[in-house]
Order: sequence, then C-alpha cells, then structure tokens
Amino acid sequence: MRILSVDLGTSNTVAVLSAHGMPPRVVEVDGSANMPSAIFATEEGTIMVGRDAERRARLDPTRFEPNPKRRIDEQTLLLGTDVVPVTEALAAILRRVLEETTRQLGGEQPDEVRLTHPAQWGPVRRNVLLSAARLAGIGGNVLLVPEPVAAAAHFASFPGKALAPGQALAVYDLGAGTFDVAVVGATQTGYTVLAEDGLPDLGGLDVDQALMVHVGREVSHSDPQRWQRLLRPESTADRRTRRALQEDVKAAKEALSRHPQTEVPMPEPFSDVLVTRGELEGLVRPAMLRSVELMARTLRSSGLSPDRLAGIYLVGGSSRLPLVGSMIAEKLGVVPGSLDQPETAVALGAQHVARDGLSMRTQNVDGQVAANGTGAHQIAPPSGPYAPPPAYAGQQGYPGQQGGYPPPNFPPGGPAQQASPQPAPSNFPTYSLADKGESKGDGKAANKKKLTIGIAIAAVAVLLAGGLVYFLASPSTTTYTADQCRTPGQADATGLTGCLRQLTGKIGDTGDCKPGMGNGPAAPAQSLGPAATCSAPGRAGTQVTYVQSDSAEKLKQYTDQLLTSAGGDRIEADWAGNGLKGRYSSAAGKTSAVLVFSVGDRPLAGFIYQLNSDQGAAVTAGTLADYFEKSVQPGD
Repeated sequence: MRILSVDLGTSNTVAVLSAHGMPPRVVEVDGSANMPSAIFATEEGTIMVGRDAERRARLDPTRFEPNPKRRIDEQTLLLGTDVVPVTEALAAILRRVLEETTRQLGGEQPDEVRLTHPAQWGPVRRNVLLSAARLAGIGGNVLLVPEPVAAAAHFASFPGKALAPGQALAVYDLGAGTFDVAVVGATQTGYTVLAEDGLPDLGGLDVDQALMVHVGREVSHSDPQRWQRLLRPESTADRRTRRALQEDVKAAKEALSRHPQTEVPMPEPFSDVLVTRGELEGLVRPAMLRSVELMARTLRSSGLSPDRLAGIYLVGGSSRLPLVGSMIAEKLGVVPGSLDQPETAVALGAQHVARDGLSMRTQNVDGQVAANGTGAHQIAPPSGPYAPPPAYAGQQGYPGQQGGYPPPNFPPGGPAQQASPQPAPSNFPTYSLADKGESKGDGKAANKKKLTIGIAIAAVAVLLAGGLVYFLASPSTTTYTADQCRTPGQADATGLTGCLRQLTGKIGDTGDCKPGMGNGPAAPAQSLGPAATCSAPGRAGTQVTYVQSDSAEKLKQYTDQLLTSAGGDRIEADWAGNGLKGRYSSAAGKTSAVLVFSVGDRPLAGFIYQLNSDQGAAVTAGTLADYFEKSVQPGD
C-alpha cells in the first residue's frame, strides 16, 4: 500500500510517503523537505512552482504569488496580465508533488492520497482543495484529514505518548498564514475535534511584516523617498529589491529563533540593521498573547482545564519562536512540547490516522465534484493558457468517501470514559468487552440487550401510530410546485406562506418566526411580498429572513443590493433540499456580511444579514457560507 500525505501550507508544502513496507518518509522536492507553496505564471501559459517560481519572481514579481493558499476564497488570481484560477494554482503545487512521488516510486502512482486542511475549513474550501487534487491528476482514493487530527496522530505515534480513549490533546498550530487551535479527543476509532478556533490575521507572514516595519523605522529617515519606493514599488528593479529584502527579513526572523541577535542585510543606500530577539519579541508579544488567550478560551469551551490535557503540541514553523512556549507556560501552567520538526508534523501525522477514524465531518464534501465535476459546489476545470496539461486534463477523479459520524463531544465533567465496542487503532491501549461486563458469555447482559430491543420496537410503534397524522400534516414537509409558488399565498400568524415554509424547513417550526422583515439595515423601502424573520439556529443575535414575491426580478434586484452593500469577497454555490434547488451568494466587507439564497424556479428567497461591527470577530464570506450549509439550508 503506497500512501502519500500532503500538507499544502501557506508558505511551504510538505509531502510524506509510506511504501514497500518502509516507515513514512518525507518526500524531498527539488532537494528539500519543504517546497515553497509559491507559483509563477509564465507568459507562455505554464505555471512554475516552488523554488523555480521564487527564482523567476526576481525577473517579474508581478507574475508571482508566494501564498496562493491564503487566497483560497478568491476564484481567480491576477498574475501579470493573466488570470489564473485558484484551483489551478493549488493544482500546480499538488501536481509537482505527485510528479516527484511518482518518479520515486518508479513510475507508479500512490494508492491513496491524504490531503490535510485546517479544521475550520467548511465544505466550500474543502471542495476547492478536492477540485485542485482532481485537476492535478490525483486519482484513486483521496481522503481529507483535519490538520489538528493529523497532529494528534503524530504526537501519539511517539513512544510513551499514546492517547488512550478519553484523553485529549491541545494543538497550537502557528503557520505562515493563520493561527489555529484545537482540542482533539481520542476515541476507540480515532480522533474527534472537541473544540476549535483560529485567527486568520495571525501567522508567520504577520511576524515578518512587523519586523519589516521595525527595520523601516531604523533606516527610512536616511532616505524617505527611496524607502517609500521599496514599500510601493513601481519599477521591476524596485520589485526585485523589495522581494530580496522580504526574504532577508524572513531569514532574520528564523535566525532569531536560534540566536539572540542577527543582522538584516539592507539594499543601498541603507545600512544593515542589527536586530535582537528581545526586540522581535517586543514587536510580536501582543499578537502572540491573542493566540494564547484564544487557546485558553478554546480549552474552556471544550470543558477541559489545562491540567487535564495529555499535553499541548506545537506545530507550524512559526511556533519555533521561543516566546510562544514561554507565554503558553506562563498563561496555562503547562509547558508545551514539539516532538519533531514542527513543519513536518502534520504531514507525518496524516500517515498515522486510522482510516476508520476519519469522521463524516472530515469527508462530508461533495465527492462527485472531484469525480465528475458536478455537485453543489461545482468548479469547472479552467480553460485557456493555464488549463492543466493534456496528460491530466482527461483524468477522472475519485469516488466520495463514506465515513461514520464523529463521536459525541466529551461532557463538561471531563473526557468520556465509556469505551466503544469498536476496535481501537493499534497505538491505543486495548479495552476488552469483558472489562465492561458485556462479554459474549454474560447471559444477563444478553437478555438485557434483547429486552432493550423489544422496548425500543414497542416505543417506535407507539410513536408511529400517534405521530403519523402530525408528520403527514406538518406544513414544513409539504411540497409545492413552481406554479403554486409564483403567486404569494396567504401567510399564517408567523408570516410564512406554505411555499415559504418549504424553504424554511425545520427553522419554520423552531425558529420563533415573526411576520415582516424587521426594522434593521436590511429592511426594504417597499414591500416585496409576504415575509418572515426567524431566529438563526445556534447563532445568538442573528436572524434569517424569508421573502416570497410576485416578481423574481424585483426580488433579485433587492437581494443584489444587499450583497453589493456588504462589498468585499464573494462566494457562490448551488444548494438543494426539501424538494427545492437554487443558488446562494455570500459577501462580507468591513461592516457587514450577507448571505442570500434563492430558489431557481420560483420567486422565493432568504437572507442572513449580520453587522460585523456588532460581533467580537468579523464574519467572512466563507464562514457565513459554512454556517448556511450546516444550519440554515433546508434538508430533505
């Protein structure tokens, strides 16, 4: 069995291969364990990746993108004068890894590919990753593994570090682009994420920027105009100089993790700058404090205290900063550990995740997207100069994987102690059924099981007999034709017509709906038709508004204005449920976030409107899209 695991990171990509019965090993691409996740679009229509891309960037920095993963919410990238789909940019990176792996396997492709992703990524982003894998020519079995799950599996692979069912590990992941924290619990079949959070604006790149600003303060006074040209380059020469300076600043940051001081080489006419570790720590301490405080809050939300953890595991290249470990120990009273190279921990750990332990939450993306390009989040293969080469363009993808639902969260009182009768991975301590008084020879237990089944059957029969009429008559399960919904019907006391109830699904019965569109910023100047505003499930202070109009054009004009008013990035995808099909659009700017979902063949629409200024953290288009798919989209 040849298994390839790939951690496509913001700054670097790491691949690990296990084959021919040998232990997992890092696949060196271009002679290095870390391949830069950088791309360069040539004028001839090809995409160069890794160190080749970084070398070409010195010739024309406008065609260079050092961190395409950070722009996953965008559909396209403008490189030079060419537009490159984000999926193809990511596919180029995966394709290079696949090519090198295939070469090392003597021309054979891996039997299984495991791609890691942040735990907070929802279906939209995971589908982008899967689509990129398909475009890269990765066939066969493809599995998605949340990064903290992979990190926990790597931690547990070390002698004396195995996580028994019921134990939990905190993963502090400070990468180049983002900070992610998760509490991962061990179960009999693998791992489950108990709590997670993150900071999208904190990573190694932000540390680099802080150090760049510091260096600028030291030298800019000698030639302010020259320094401004470096910050806002207009000529190719200035862009090359700025790129070289950025690399030198990054190298200085890394050196300060090993040495108390270092120098940053500066371009003429500026003098080199001496930087100490204390100065760097003073610059980034407020940002690092945010990450540690977020870890403390995430631990509290999981119901665990720091002293009940099996450990705090540091992953991500930027976690090498000595300040990170000291602040965690000071704040939480637990000394964190880094058992291996933090840059390779996730890719190595993905090799140790038991296949049976991958949860439905991990795999619950549209497998048919990767298989044949259809589905709720269809992303068409790019055409034009940056389409995949013929050897990959005709590749069919892989079937969607099916997994079990994730185990329930641990109770607030502490980790779960109930052992599941399913077999545990090899690195877990074994729990026999006899230890729980449920051995096959236990006649009492067997009789009790039969009695329980009998009671359950009787209860189901009573429920069916007593509730059949209710479910058949429930308005939320009644389906209407497109013709029946073209003209608004009579609304009930909650403001919902029959057609709107079909759109609301369960929210119409449980969302405390009230007539009208409210009096907030989203209220229209004129009536669009029957409308109701309901409480959004699991999201305090957020509401979902449903509208039925006699004019689809008038309704679209209004919802388009809502999206335009939000501004910012936009995500669009198809949705289906409750006998309806449509499309949703999510947009988020500095002050507000809006998601609009409409029905394709009838004048029905709904929207979620949220003011970012009223929230503790700004809502992005991606997080709002994930929330819609999980909690608002009507199900069948």
